[in-house]
Amino acid sequence: MTAETITTAADIRINARWVIPIEPARVILENHAIILQGSRMLALLPQDEADRDYRARETIDLPDHVVMPGLINMHGHAAMSLFRGMADDLPLMAWLNDHIWPAEHQFIGEQFIADGTQLAMAEMLRTGTTTFSDMYFFPELVAQAAHDVGMRAQVCFPLIDFPTAWGSGPEEYLRKGADLIEAWKDDEYITPAIGPHAPYTVSDGPLGDALALSEATGARIQIHLHETAFEVADAVEKFGQRPTGRIEEKGLLGPRTQCVHMTQIDDSDIERLTTSGAHVIHCPESNLKLASGFCPVQKLIDQGINVAIGTDGAASNNDLDLFGELRSAAMVAKAVAGDAAALSAHQALAMATINGARALGREHDLGSLVPGKLADIIAIDLSDPFLQPVYDPASHLVYSNHARAVSHSWIHGVPQLQEGKLTRIDVADLMLRVNDWRDRIRQYQAQ
Repeated sequence: MTAETITTAADIRINARWVIPIEPARVILENHAIILQGSRMLALLPQDEADRDYRARETIDLPDHVVMPGLINMHGHAAMSLFRGMADDLPLMAWLNDHIWPAEHQFIGEQFIADGTQLAMAEMLRTGTTTFSDMYFFPELVAQAAHDVGMRAQVCFPLIDFPTAWGSGPEEYLRKGADLIEAWKDDEYITPAIGPHAPYTVSDGPLGDALALSEATGARIQIHLHETAFEVADAVEKFGQRPTGRIEEKGLLGPRTQCVHMTQIDDSDIERLTTSGAHVIHCPESNLKLASGFCPVQKLIDQGINVAIGTDGAASNNDLDLFGELRSAAMVAKAVAGDAAALSAHQALAMATINGARALGREHDLGSLVPGKLADIIAIDLSDPFLQPVYDPASHLVYSNHARAVSHSWIHGVPQLQEGKLTRIDVADLMLRVNDWRDRIRQYQAQ
């Protein structure tokens, strides 16, 4: 046997019509194979070279598909999926004060969180998300649920000034949050983080404690910020400065900080973001639905600010379809910039992949199809008539695609979706529990 005929054994070979690796940027590869060994990508190469160099235990042929990195949904409240459609067509503060917070007081508990999180994961896996960020109550249950399914998650423990079902106040939240960080600090799937709700609901003392915990552990901080004009005006009246100025003064605005929404920002806010290295998490559909405002995405990108994307919760979206979110993001960015070239299809795809990985501090492992990175991969079937003809697969994924076209996904090299069917969640059993919650919430609303 000559050196030229030696082949390398591998676990899985994926043959794809197109591959969008994300890195390098704006590249579309045709008729390539992805080779998986265990939890990682071993190679990405033309199919004829793969025939020569690799022998796989399993080969998956995807002749009409785009293969790309799994999507990263950088902001949401997973269990709020059980509140989907419960209180629509309302401004943010009325939505929160008159509907969401009272419903949470009535229903939030361990079983609600467990069932709602599993419902959210089923939807996200079905629509191409392989990593999600969650900020909600009972984060220890969210972490366990994601780990059990084999889905990656940044789990942000909630920090807020008033009591909730999860604790009596900031001191208890911080103590439990420190325990969460310690329990999951070395896990492959779960990244614990700190989730101060917003500057208007977290006072200076707890913000300082959050910073101290982040500095001691390296945990990321995710915070709702500059979501509405009212929030900014209220901060100026109460504190004499804009919210970004206040959290910068408290030391919270830095490269570990993920600023969610940022719809009401001016040049001073952008300068603070640029200087600090903080990340922006854009949630266009939630912002549109709640009439919160418009994040100037292209302006942020032009300033070198890392912008990732999230759906927010299904109670304010009302879905967790990140491909749909990309379409909205691209359209809104063009209107806000007054430029049809703003936020191109490739830039939008980067927001949902490598930019999310950067916000997590995991760009060395996630967010692009580079040999050596973790095998978090999705495939989208472009054979349907509503996606024909195909001139530019990247354009189709952002402007024409529906997430139902996602056919396969792997996380850590493990199949999660095969021919559109979930492999790790019992959907029939889940729907029984969801329907029970629907009936209970409907009865509560009728009172």
